[in-house]
Amino acid sequence: MVDGFVAPGFEPVREAFAAHFDDQDELGAGFSVVVQGETKVELWGGYADRAKTRPWVRDTLVPVYSTSKPIAALVIAWLHGRGLIDLNDAIGEAWPAFSEHGKGAITVAQAMAHQAGVPGFSQPIDPDLWFDPPGVAAALAALEPMWVPGTAHGYHAVTYGVIVAELAQRASGRTLGHLLRDEICGPRGIDFFIGTPAREHARCAEIAKPKQAAKLGPHAEAVRAAFGTPWASPSRGGTVWREAELPGVNGHGTALSVAQLYQAFATGGKIAGQAVLVEEAYAALTAVQGRGQDLVLPFDLVWAAGVNRNSNGFYGPNPDAFGHAGWGGSCGFADPALGLSGSYVMNRQSHHLMADPRAVRLIEAVYRCV
Repeated sequence: MVDGFVAPGFEPVREAFAAHFDDQDELGAGFSVVVQGETKVELWGGYADRAKTRPWVRDTLVPVYSTSKPIAALVIAWLHGRGLIDLNDAIGEAWPAFSEHGKGAITVAQAMAHQAGVPGFSQPIDPDLWFDPPGVAAALAALEPMWVPGTAHGYHAVTYGVIVAELAQRASGRTLGHLLRDEICGPRGIDFFIGTPAREHARCAEIAKPKQAAKLGPHAEAVRAAFGTPWASPSRGGTVWREAELPGVNGHGTALSVAQLYQAFATGGKIAGQAVLVEEAYAALTAVQGRGQDLVLPFDLVWAAGVNRNSNGFYGPNPDAFGHAGWGGSCGFADPALGLSGSYVMNRQSHHLMADPRAVRLIEAVYRCV
């Protein structure tokens, strides 16, 4: 049922992973840990389809949903390091149309930290608009914010991806997904996509959706806009959804590829010992932009630019670690004190918004080994 390897000393991680298939009704999953560029854990097991006819193998791809957000943020920080955008500048300088209704004064980093006040569309839109990058960007730029930008954070579940995609396009003339492929993943052999080519779809896992809804708390306007309407998220799945570039929600990869990319947060901007981010870009990416009760998620959070600081202990014992969860249970995490990063991915989703118990058990097992 479980395949892969663990380095000496990490045997308890394999035991914890294998137990999920016995005790937690796991369908298919992967878990990986990288320390200072060296893979210490790479495990996979179960099935890639709901009918349990296709085994989950080493290169099975799975959508990781919002675990994609810090990976998209790496692209913006890469652009920052090349002088094409500045995370500390007002977003209106990079995207003048976004300045409507007073939104343009917040910095790019604050917008990436969910402070722009546009977590979704209160009024109906055609759900297919999410697949029209220029159209959805123009619609988002025209919105009146739900709070004074920069004064609070409320999770921009899908609109985060619109913001970073537009910034990348304006700064470089290339899409964020192409930048990720050409500048970060491709040269390093990292098996992760935002905008997954059709040739890769045969190895994508099927998703088994959760049996109960996530608990979001009171359905205020911001919560409703982010999650609570028929148009709050892209309307179609399958081929169209996989091929689209939706940087906040539809990255596809393996546990190892996510752990490799999160290495940049654990090692000062390096992946496999190679600098992806210059020092100043890494500092801008990881600086705290806001803290306190989120207006959409039912958590008290500390946000950097597109990634959580580990204030709740969801990603191990180090409060200065980084992490992000994805819908249904996936996550990536990074601990700069140890140069350690990791990821849990799966296709049987749970209702937990963060700190899925399966991921927590695996992360706890990792820290017992280091």
